[in-house]
Amino acid sequence: MTTQLLATELANLIQESKRKHNDLRQAAEKSLDELKSIRTTSEAPLAAELAQRVNFVNPFIIACGTKNTKFTSIAVVCLSRLILVGALPWSKLSPVLEALREATSAGLDVQLKILQALPTLLQNYANDIKGDLLVTALNICFILQTSKNGVVSNTSAATLQQLIMTIFEKVTAEDKSTSDTEVVGEAPTGNGESVQLRAAAMDAHRVFKDICLMTENHRPEYLRFTGLQQTFGLELIESVLSQHASLFLAHAEQAYTLRTRVMPFIIKSLNGRPNFATSVRLVRILYTMLKKHLSILPTEGGDALDTLTQLLDQDTAIWRRALCMEVFRGIFAEPTLLRRIFTLYDARGERNILKNLTATFVRVSTEKPVVIGLSHQSTIPAADPYANMGTSSDQAMLESSGVTGIIGGSVNEGHNTGISSQWSTVRVACIDQLDKAEPPTIPESYVYALTLSCITSLSEGLAKFILPLTVPGDARSRRRTAKHSDTGRDSPAPPEANSAVEKSTNMSSLDRSSSFKKNPVPVNPLALKDHPLYADVKTCADIIEECWPAILATCSTFLYAALDSEYYHGLVRAFQKFAHVAGLLQLSTPRDAFLTTLGKAAVPPNVFTACLNAGSSKPIVSSPTTDPPNTILSNARGLLSVENLVTPVGAAGERQRQASMDASTTPQTINTRNLLCMRALLNLGIALGPTLSSSWSIILETLQQADFVLFTNGKSAGRIPIVTKVSDSKAEAEAAGLLASFSTEIRAVETAASRLLESTVDFPNDAFVEIARAVCHLLEYQLEPPSEPSAPPRSPLPPASPAAGLRSTSAQHRKVSGLAVTAPSGPNQQDQFALAKIGDLAIINLDRLLLYPPDISGWDQITSELIRVLGTSTISAPVRARGADILIRLMLDAAKAISNQDDETRARAQLRILECLRDSLGPLQDENRVASVTTYATDIDIHKIILEGLKGLLDECGESLLSGWNVIFEIIDTIFISRRHGSETNSDEPTMPHGLTTRSSKLIRSAFSSLQLVCSDFLSSLPKSCFLILVDTLYKFCSQDDDLNIALTTVTFFWDLSNFLSRKNKTLPITNNLVGGFDDASLVEKASHAEDASSDAALWMLLLIRLTTVTTNDRLDLRNSAIQTLLRIFDAYGDQLTPEAWSVCIKAVIFRLIASIEKELQGLDDVGCDEKARHDWHETAVVVLNGISSLLSNYLDVLTAHPTFNSYWQQLLGHFATLLDLQVLEINTATFKALTRMLSHSQSGSKQNFNKTTIDLAWDLWARGIPIASTGTPDKPSDNQNCLLAYVAALRDVYRLIQDDLTVERIRRMLTLLREVMETATPGAFIADIDHATPLQTQVLDILKILRTDIPGAPSALIAQTSEFVSLAFTDGGNAANQRTTQKRTYVAMSKASMVILQSLVQSHATDVDIYNNGALLTALTSLSKPIVFKYQFPIITKSEQPWKQATKSAISILGATLSQLVALDIPRPMLQDMWHMIVMIANGIINADCEAPPDRVNISDDEDFDIASFTKLRELIVPSLGAEVVPDKTRKLFAESLFRMSIIHAPAPAESSIIYGNNGGDMVGLSNLYKTRRGRTIDSPPSKRSRMAYVCLDELFSLVASHDETVAPQITVQPPTPRFPPPMPSSGSAASEPLRVLRIRLARTAAPYLILRAALTLRTYVADQPLRGRMPQPLSQRKELARVLERLVELKSEPEAIPDTPNVESDGRKHLLRLYPLIVGATRVSAASGDAEISRLLTEALEVVGTELGV
Repeated sequence: MTTQLLATELANLIQESKRKHNDLRQAAEKSLDELKSIRTTSEAPLAAELAQRVNFVNPFIIACGTKNTKFTSIAVVCLSRLILVGALPWSKLSPVLEALREATSAGLDVQLKILQALPTLLQNYANDIKGDLLVTALNICFILQTSKNGVVSNTSAATLQQLIMTIFEKVTAEDKSTSDTEVVGEAPTGNGESVQLRAAAMDAHRVFKDICLMTENHRPEYLRFTGLQQTFGLELIESVLSQHASLFLAHAEQAYTLRTRVMPFIIKSLNGRPNFATSVRLVRILYTMLKKHLSILPTEGGDALDTLTQLLDQDTAIWRRALCMEVFRGIFAEPTLLRRIFTLYDARGERNILKNLTATFVRVSTEKPVVIGLSHQSTIPAADPYANMGTSSDQAMLESSGVTGIIGGSVNEGHNTGISSQWSTVRVACIDQLDKAEPPTIPESYVYALTLSCITSLSEGLAKFILPLTVPGDARSRRRTAKHSDTGRDSPAPPEANSAVEKSTNMSSLDRSSSFKKNPVPVNPLALKDHPLYADVKTCADIIEECWPAILATCSTFLYAALDSEYYHGLVRAFQKFAHVAGLLQLSTPRDAFLTTLGKAAVPPNVFTACLNAGSSKPIVSSPTTDPPNTILSNARGLLSVENLVTPVGAAGERQRQASMDASTTPQTINTRNLLCMRALLNLGIALGPTLSSSWSIILETLQQADFVLFTNGKSAGRIPIVTKVSDSKAEAEAAGLLASFSTEIRAVETAASRLLESTVDFPNDAFVEIARAVCHLLEYQLEPPSEPSAPPRSPLPPASPAAGLRSTSAQHRKVSGLAVTAPSGPNQQDQFALAKIGDLAIINLDRLLLYPPDISGWDQITSELIRVLGTSTISAPVRARGADILIRLMLDAAKAISNQDDETRARAQLRILECLRDSLGPLQDENRVASVTTYATDIDIHKIILEGLKGLLDECGESLLSGWNVIFEIIDTIFISRRHGSETNSDEPTMPHGLTTRSSKLIRSAFSSLQLVCSDFLSSLPKSCFLILVDTLYKFCSQDDDLNIALTTVTFFWDLSNFLSRKNKTLPITNNLVGGFDDASLVEKASHAEDASSDAALWMLLLIRLTTVTTNDRLDLRNSAIQTLLRIFDAYGDQLTPEAWSVCIKAVIFRLIASIEKELQGLDDVGCDEKARHDWHETAVVVLNGISSLLSNYLDVLTAHPTFNSYWQQLLGHFATLLDLQVLEINTATFKALTRMLSHSQSGSKQNFNKTTIDLAWDLWARGIPIASTGTPDKPSDNQNCLLAYVAALRDVYRLIQDDLTVERIRRMLTLLREVMETATPGAFIADIDHATPLQTQVLDILKILRTDIPGAPSALIAQTSEFVSLAFTDGGNAANQRTTQKRTYVAMSKASMVILQSLVQSHATDVDIYNNGALLTALTSLSKPIVFKYQFPIITKSEQPWKQATKSAISILGATLSQLVALDIPRPMLQDMWHMIVMIANGIINADCEAPPDRVNISDDEDFDIASFTKLRELIVPSLGAEVVPDKTRKLFAESLFRMSIIHAPAPAESSIIYGNNGGDMVGLSNLYKTRRGRTIDSPPSKRSRMAYVCLDELFSLVASHDETVAPQITVQPPTPRFPPPMPSSGSAASEPLRVLRIRLARTAAPYLILRAALTLRTYVADQPLRGRMPQPLSQRKELARVLERLVELKSEPEAIPDTPNVESDGRKHLLRLYPLIVGATRVSAASGDAEISRLLTEALEVVGTELGV
């Protein structure tokens, strides 16, 4: 690549130089030949070969000298290539550089090529280019830098800077080189001394010095150039100083140049007020030297810092002051530099550089209060929309100073007010704006923002250096790995402070105790004199000592300025860190000053004064708002007595004073920024806790003030004001955001306050005593005891938790700025605050209190103080309640803290804790205690708190409690008046006096809670001596009248105690000797001897007797519960009782219980008690009966084993009878349920003494009658369903026992009583018996099913009774059932069920003559006929099968089983006749139906099918038996008449109705009237709705009249079926059997008139009506009927003896046609006229038959 390029360019030179430049051409040709002679083409060998050929570059040097642009361009390209590859001979470097210098006049491309080649030339020939060669290279750049072309000028400047950097890099390389390079000269170092330099160092010295000279507008000594721009020279100097700072520190000659040339020039220039561009570069150089070369410029550096400080303090140009502040910001950002400056100047006492600078900060911060928005509180900065209009600063100053009467615009017009990141910063710092010739627009508040940045950097630097040194060696790793709490950007706590105090609130107490052993007081770095950094530590301390007043003043000013959130947070964070470092260094004065100022910022005095005045004017009432529990701020409020060390001046001070004066009239509160300061103060307390000593009062009192302000304003958020009244949406948004975060900041402060006290666990004992003393001092600091409130006395409630007590808006007397403020009387909130802190300190340091002696740890002092507070009546109620709460919380935590100790230690500590609780109640129980109504109510509340504490103690530590149980019962018993204790043991009566007196009803539940825990969880832990005390205590709680629920719950504890004793002892030796004469005193005596084997048995019996006494209590729930518990105890322990023990218990407990209940029930009428009490006692009786029956039934086997069982049984049933005689419905029910329950258990196994006597006694009790209730009224009878159910259910078990010896008399008695049950049963609620029988009905029917029927007389009795049940629903024609529907009683479902039972009974006993003779069967048929006859007339429709259908089925089934027996058995004739009459009634009911108005949901067609099928079955049974002689004619006639009427398909004409219904139905005389033609009708009657049944009846009439001569083939199309039963056979005592023909003749004779009449009606209707229709056809249904009748008439061969002979005509089987002949003739005439061929044919056939009979 290089060879080709050079060859090409040489060829171009040769070509271009042929005419004028022979020397150039010749040189080029030679060089080209030399190039061609080189065989290698690779770069490295080629460069080495060319470097050996000295004349190769001659044509390029000549070309540059020709001044020809084309030649020069070619030459520069080739030289650049040779320089790049290193192919220049070193001997030709000087000619080459001269050639390049001469070429600088060429064009732009050549100049740029030259500038591009120079850095490479110096790099590739670094060892060769020095001295004059170097000067030549630099001159080339200087020449080109003066070019008017901007590209060339800028490029040359950059190249020059690069060359100079290369020069200094060569010095660095030369210094590192170990070779002996010869010295080329020497340079001065000051004081007449010089230093010898080698080549590179000499070049660098000369170049840098000449640059400095040219920058100062002097002639250079070595460089051959003048006129260097000063700004460019300054830039070169800065580049060298910043990039090669170490070289100046190592070379004295360079440092000398800085001292003598650079620094004086910089200071002089700055004092000369240069322009912006020069000033920026001067300041940059100065900042670089201060930062990197201060050690070699001690005097000059001090002068420079003074100059910057003076400029900041005195200069009016804001941009120049900004440059100075930017330098200071950089200095303060480097803590090491800052400490070096202080060590060099301030520490020596010669020049107070840093002190003066911080003092300047004070002046700067206060010089323009309007700009920073200084006021009496921190505000939010605001942008002014008129900022560009400008305004007079004098006007602003006047107005900000509060001078009135000035006419002008707003104070803030013309500039933005406050310091905000929006306008108080610049995108590019002034010191970095090298490209600007004029100063940029700088915000007026930019200087103040830089001041804040300096303060922040100072604090950060101190904290980062000091804090790690304060961590003890064994804790550093822990602190480095600890997780810091992240509270967000707003948190002012430094990470080190947070990590130093971070504790887990869930840490166990023992973990906390180990914490204070492992974490001692932070190390004071000033005490580490052997530490390598001790000197720096001492410097930091000196900085704080010297500068803290100025830093505090500056920070205080900005605390009350208008800052946005970012700047305000940074300020508070810096403030906190500065105080933190001062505290760690134990510099108490600055620490306390900063703490005090921070406290004032947290609770501004004007805000506190306003709240104090507002609190004094409020009435003394309890605040309805309750703070969240368990927070430090819950009850603390107070005043701070420390003054601000720095007071804002000027207008801001005036505003603050004015605001303080107006505080009483303007409601104020603290805001989010105040809370931020409060949190910072608390974090300082956390971090510096062990070192604060007496300074704790600052933090605690500030916390007290903050709580008071929050309490006074109800925790309402204070809005941070905007500094001006102009509209600024961003400021408004920031204010709204801060207001919204108020609650979050409140929680953060509460968390920090909690952590503050938690951090005390790390304190050593002496430090802990300091904070405890400070808190106790708050409690003791009161000028006078609180007086009683003027409001009416009332009973205050105890606080809900130890940290949340009652508040009052009044304030106590405290000093504020030397002014005494008298607060109204009321609860002492200072005591509330102090008590809360005492409690929290004690809880947090509980392990300290337990592990150290009480006098050292403070146990005795804390507990005695708390007991004194809660027991002193002169102290306000909320304070006393708080003291009690704290004491309880302390005791609970103490009990939990010792859980892991050994038994002896734990027992001793537990006893001490319990005795402390008991002692706390001592003052309250003093009989001589004088108390008003108010103090008495407070005493009760305190008493309640202690009792609740006992419950909590048992709840937490009861399982591990080793001692003090008797003390626990003493505490529990304190709720009862002492003068009544023990009365039950001094009286012969086992009961205590009624209305056991307690101190207050409020105490019962609290005391009971502890008792409840003992009985439910800790019985196994009780010593044996405490059980007797427990029984007496339980009895006391059962007997008290204040709380029924507690009395009820106490009853269950008797069960728990009994259960415990039962598990403890497998058997209890209960004998008559143990109980004796039922004397309680003897049982107490035996139970008190714990070592006696029978003590448990005596205790158990005493428990039962006490519980039995409770069963007589006047309260229903209590006595019922006692009864149930008593019986449950027996039931649970019954398996372990022997028969003798059972006899003792029944005698001593059970029968006594029943007798007492009977006595109470019988005495109800005597005392005239109200209905409620009467009902309650009835309920109790039910409970007793249920319980006793369950108990005795469960243990019947054991009871029957004792010889005295029958006497007990008789006595028990006697009690039952007595209870039944009371005629109480509920008692009757319970009595029979009890009987059922006991009898039901008698069937399992054989019972020794359960014999016939026992069973007969039970039967007698049941058979004495149904239970009767005297309650209820006729209008509203009592619901006796359940009672009767129990009564019927009892019969099941009684019957089971007596069924082997059952008699018909007992059956009849049962049936009689069951009937009475059904009659007396009242309708139950919400029960309908249409589709389903009621439970009572079902039970009664079930009894009928199980009764024995193998006893003579029993079937007939059962059938008769069942028939009666069937008829219940159908009495009074069904109207009664319809009326009962509204009363929920219809008996329909029961009637249907009874039909099935009745059918089964009759079918099973059809051969029993008794059911016929005594009328049972007749009764059954009668009952079944009723629903059949009613059919659609019955008003009730069931969802299932209708009653008449079931009755039809049952009746047919019964007849199928019994008809054959009517002849076989000897049955009286009247009874037979009645039964046949009822059979006909059933048949007529089947075929009949009132279809005029059928009920809804009736399907007439389906019902018709059912009736047809049923009638068919019934006809098979009764025809021809119905023709028997024993059947009365009227019965047969009734059957035939019913068939006749039901066969009518179309309603007859009115004239024919009298023939049908008016002549007793069928007199043959009436037939003559039918021969007369009636008037015709044009009205066509519709056919019957049951037309198919009508045709069946019509066919049956023809069948009855038809002849059944077996020798003649049947003439009727449908023959009747063969009867199922043959004609009855004669039996002994009955009439002779009759032939079948005789039976049929009787039937035919009865039915014949009705048949002829039926046919005549149809023919007559046709003859009368059809002529009126003319040729119109007859209605289809009428035509069908006429055709059917004519067909049957023609086909019929009637029984010859059924129809009398027609005069003068002989006929056998066609007499019916002869009777109808006139009508047939008339019909034939009509049919011929109407043209109906089919009817004419049928009539013709009839006439032909008649003619045949007449012999025609």
